[in-house]
Amino acid sequence: MSATETIDLETASPAEVRRFLRPAPVQRTATRRTTGGDTLTDVELEPSIFGIEPNLAVLHQVVTAQLAAARSGTQSTKTRAEVRGGGAKPFRQKGTGRARQGSTRSPQWVGGGVALGPKPRSYAQKTPKKMIQLALRSALSDRASQGRVAVVDAWSFDVPSTKAAIAALEALEVTGRVLVVLGDEDGYADRSFGNLPEVQTIMSGELNTYDILVNDWIVFTDATLPGGSGSAPEGAPVAEAGSAEPADSEASAGAPEASVPADEEGSGS
Repeated sequence: MSATETIDLETASPAEVRRFLRPAPVQRTATRRTTGGDTLTDVELEPSIFGIEPNLAVLHQVVTAQLAAARSGTQSTKTRAEVRGGGAKPFRQKGTGRARQGSTRSPQWVGGGVALGPKPRSYAQKTPKKMIQLALRSALSDRASQGRVAVVDAWSFDVPSTKAAIAALEALEVTGRVLVVLGDEDGYADRSFGNLPEVQTIMSGELNTYDILVNDWIVFTDATLPGGSGSAPEGAPVAEAGSAEPADSEASAGAPEASVPADEEGSGS
């Protein structure tokens, strides 16, 4: 809703009240540079993606689900039926003064089976798609509010070169842990950053909430910047919002999708 609209609190639904009270997206900018550090222009970031108020509760739930989906779930223990041995009754039923026992592989025996122990399972959680999208926009907005979103025109690596990758990061003035978002044509850049432990490379279609939050900076190109219409120079490829696909179908229940659509009805509740 716009700032001039009003609602009737007596008839409005809780979702309409929340949407009315939700802060309007903020217009933020990022400096667009070359890999040599030369400033080209200021890029206006899409407000619905980089300018919303982060929803901390949704961020927590989505990151928790993503980490849970990443668990292998292969731990296993043997029950008394699976432990080898214990076929014979250890001693007679009566006359010994001891408690009756039928097998030395019962859980109370040393070397016996485990009662109610872990078995292979999936830890994946079902997370609504709108919640995943809201968490991704919240994470991007958080980094943009801190001025930690960098944009380059393109990665100009003719051959893989770690030295050139280090020089590019220094020219862009990004420090700490850096998340570099790459496109399909950035194979040399992927290999160039591969030897740098503080740099994580990720395809634009695999962008997710957790990887954004664990890194200090996010570096996009003109082709991978979400919602970058009109920001790049004329003729440059621009990533459309919602064009990316989820990275891993197995972890998609917990891992956020890379699509970053505009704010939808009820997504911020």
